[in-house]
Amino acid sequence: MKNPLPFFILASVIILLDLYVFQALKTVTNFANDKNRSLIHTIFWLFTFLTIFCLIAYPFLPFLQTNKIFRNYIFAILIGLFIAKMIASLFFLIDDLRRLVLWLIEKISPASSAENLEITSNITRSVFLSWLGLGIGSTLFGTLLYGFSNKYKYQVKRIKLSFDNLPAAFKGFKIVHISDIHTGSFNDKIAVQHGVDLIKEQAADLILFTGDLVNDKHTELVDYVSIFSQLKAPHGVFSTLGNHDYGDYVKWETPVAKATNLQNLKDLQATMGWRLLMNEHVVIEKNEQKFALIGIENWGAKGRFPKYGKLKEAHENTKDFKFKILMSHDPSHWDAEVKPLYNDIDLMLSGHTHGMQFGLETPFFKFSPVQWMYNQWAGLYEDGKQKLYVNRGFGFIGYPGRVGILPEITVIELG
Repeated sequence: MKNPLPFFILASVIILLDLYVFQALKTVTNFANDKNRSLIHTIFWLFTFLTIFCLIAYPFLPFLQTNKIFRNYIFAILIGLFIAKMIASLFFLIDDLRRLVLWLIEKISPASSAENLEITSNITRSVFLSWLGLGIGSTLFGTLLYGFSNKYKYQVKRIKLSFDNLPAAFKGFKIVHISDIHTGSFNDKIAVQHGVDLIKEQAADLILFTGDLVNDKHTELVDYVSIFSQLKAPHGVFSTLGNHDYGDYVKWETPVAKATNLQNLKDLQATMGWRLLMNEHVVIEKNEQKFALIGIENWGAKGRFPKYGKLKEAHENTKDFKFKILMSHDPSHWDAEVKPLYNDIDLMLSGHTHGMQFGLETPFFKFSPVQWMYNQWAGLYEDGKQKLYVNRGFGFIGYPGRVGILPEITVIELG
């Protein structure tokens, strides 16, 4: 059983927030007839009570903890409503602060001008800001619902990367980079098969996967082994582990059970024909020319993400290779260790952030709230001769959708 205290605290916060939002709802429904007003208010509180019930019941009911529909959709909808209400409340707060200022003006100098200001502006501005807050909150919530339909809309992103020290045999060498599959979130094998077919169509020389194959347990992968085992490339399919692959986010009966789960995940990758790199490097050879492919376990510099990775071990004995690619799940590793200590690593491939599955990308700029935590969160980054590419993720977790940041298959052509 999870600790129930945080859930009770969050439930209390939700009740207070909904009481605040309800005041604005009453303001904008004053002009509705009694029947419609009562219906709107009833629906509002039904969602509140449903949210509270789910939060309080979640730590005690294993069914809710493991049910995919609840975890992927119902919980996401309830959280989406919470976020929408939080944003709407900012506008309500502006109106409350405005009215507080007017009240203070009246108390300090009860002149007729202040009274006239209150009379002419109080109701209209309150209604306007209430409508504005509810409208923006509803738009955000509607956008999140729309994003449910985007979670399998795989985008192939092609990029050419030039390196002065790339061996001539690898000019035009094609790498497909994928990351963050999260099989535990999938509920449509046909859609996933379509994504794998897109990967196969790229005719890559090498396929690299940079971690988070599952959400928590190896059993999530079992139904998809037959799909992902279809991925083949002349120079192999290589993978690394991400923070979710270790089972750190679920409670295990014993440490042995957790270790067994990880070993089973490794065995399934071997069954699929994927070569898992565990703090080691391999040699990729073509026409008697070579480069070093380095793969490490998860190493995160942000939050409480574990540091299982041992780049020193993996990098050892690679000095004779003039070109090196590193597979490391978490892009924060680049600033924290790779750039300051390993300037001979030419290209690092990562994932992890998913671009938060929410944001905006145009030819001129890109934005996602995840950039407030990660300096590198999607796409290509360069510093001198070193390059980092952060894949936006093949799958999804938490929020079962994508808004603006779609699932990605990266095709990298070396030159």
